[in-house]
Formats: sequence, structure tokens, C-alpha cells
Amino acid sequence: MKEYIILTDSSCDLPINLIKSLNVKYLGLVCNYKGNEIIEDGGQSLDYKTFYDSMRNGETPSTSQINVFRFTEEFEKHIKEGKGILYISFSSGLSGTYNSALLAREEILEKYPDADISIVDSRAASLGVGLLVYYSCCYKSQGKSKEEVVKWIEETKDKVCHFFTVNDLHHLKRGGRISTTAAIVGSILNIKPVLYVDDEGKLVIFNKVKGNKKAIKSLFEQFETHIINWEDQTIFISHGDNLADAEFLAKMIKEKYNVQNIIINNLGLAIGSHAGPGMLGLFFLGAYKRP
Repeated sequence: MKEYIILTDSSCDLPINLIKSLNVKYLGLVCNYKGNEIIEDGGQSLDYKTFYDSMRNGETPSTSQINVFRFTEEFEKHIKEGKGILYISFSSGLSGTYNSALLAREEILEKYPDADISIVDSRAASLGVGLLVYYSCCYKSQGKSKEEVVKWIEETKDKVCHFFTVNDLHHLKRGGRISTTAAIVGSILNIKPVLYVDDEGKLVIFNKVKGNKKAIKSLFEQFETHIINWEDQTIFISHGDNLADAEFLAKMIKEKYNVQNIIINNLGLAIGSHAGPGMLGLFFLGAYKRP
């Protein structure tokens, strides 16, 4: 079996120590913050607390996708080492990063016709991508080939449930992730919107509740409705500098279900720029994505 590497981007929101221990290759999305261009690196260049506090104080960071040049440079490095590449990307429904990777692969194939590069559109975001990366690394360590792992991802990605809530929909509206109408409706009466990522990898509002506790309860209810084979799963929770709520949600799950492993991590700079402080997201494998 040909040796291959697993590559992802910083939209995966996996803890940086886990990225390193899994030996995942990693490209950072770009965050434009206070006039500086920061390539995301798991909170090492800019800590999450500082970042989210600045947003609470009115800072409005923007983001850029990974360009073709950076992908070409990364792909070529591994191709020269004789390795195959499996890149698991941020949803094409939310970013142009996937298309940049496709263009880079075409450039590489012109120079290295035998290059073995698989590019998978996760149609996922945050720890939804992270979930696919995590399990892919587990299967790779068990000796599965790149082709077997790609097949598993394609069969599984429409079962990766993303349910999350945000404090302010205007961050998502500003980045073009939801419509202006949706943002206005979501701000009326100080309600908490609850969203999911659909089969096309796009954000959809499906519920609006009053208060933080009801929002967390709504996430837990979706977990109970959708979860399959929970005894064997790793559950993922991301948050925008909102660890208390993340731990509360994890406790609710552990108290009712015999889940052994829950991975909690901050929402990274790129997605955090659009979701804002206070975001709370829950990710797991279900029978299907939609509520």
C-alpha cells in the first residue's frame, strides 16, 4: 500500500496538540485582524480569549480562503517525498478553499502526472470537519488505504450532524453566511437562534428559543433525536470562548449516555470571525444531518 498523508485546514477546529499527535498536515485559513493577516495556527499566534474579547468590544475580523499557491506548495512537498495525499476540506458551501485545492491539484498533475491526490469536500464545518479528520486518522492507523478512507468519508459525511447556537446572527450575515432577512429575524426579542449545516454544507436556521438554557437544551434534544451507535462514538463540542456552556452540554450527554470520549475545543479564528463569541456547537454521527 502506498504511503499517504492526511491533510486538512484550520476549519477543522481540532485542538492543536491532537493535530500533532495524529500527525495531520494542516493549512491555516487567513484571518484579517486589526490590520494584520494572521494564518491560523490553533491559537498559537493569537490566543482565543484575546480574539473573542476584541470581538465583544466591537472588532470585526474578516477571513480569506487558502489560495491556490499555498495548496500547490503543500501538495508538491509531499509528492516529492513519494507520498499520496488525502485532503479533507472545509465545506464548499461556506468557503472557496475547496475550489482552490482542486485548481492546485490540476497544476500539480501537469507537472507530476502520476501524483496521487484525493480532495474531499467535507460539506462540514468546525469540528464536523474535525470529526471526519479524526476518524480518518484512526482508520489510517489501522492500515486502511487512502481509497478505503475516502470511500468511508463519502459514505459518512452526510451523517455528520452539526447543531449550534450563536449569540448574534449579524456576524454570520456580515460574512455572507446567512441572509440579511434571517439575521434581522434572529435578532428580534433577543432570541437565541439554533442552526444546522445541511446536506449541501450550508448554514440553515431551524429553531429560535428564548434564553441560553433553552438553546443548550435544544442542542441536547437534537443529539437525542439523531444519535446512532453512541456507545462507540467520540462526540465533539466547539465554542467561541464559552467553555462553561460547552462543559455543561458535555455533562448533560455524559450523565444520560455512556459516552467515553468528548472532545471540546475553541472555535478557531476563521469560523469564529463569522460565528462570534458565545457560539456553542455539537457534532456527532447520526442517521442524517437535518433536524
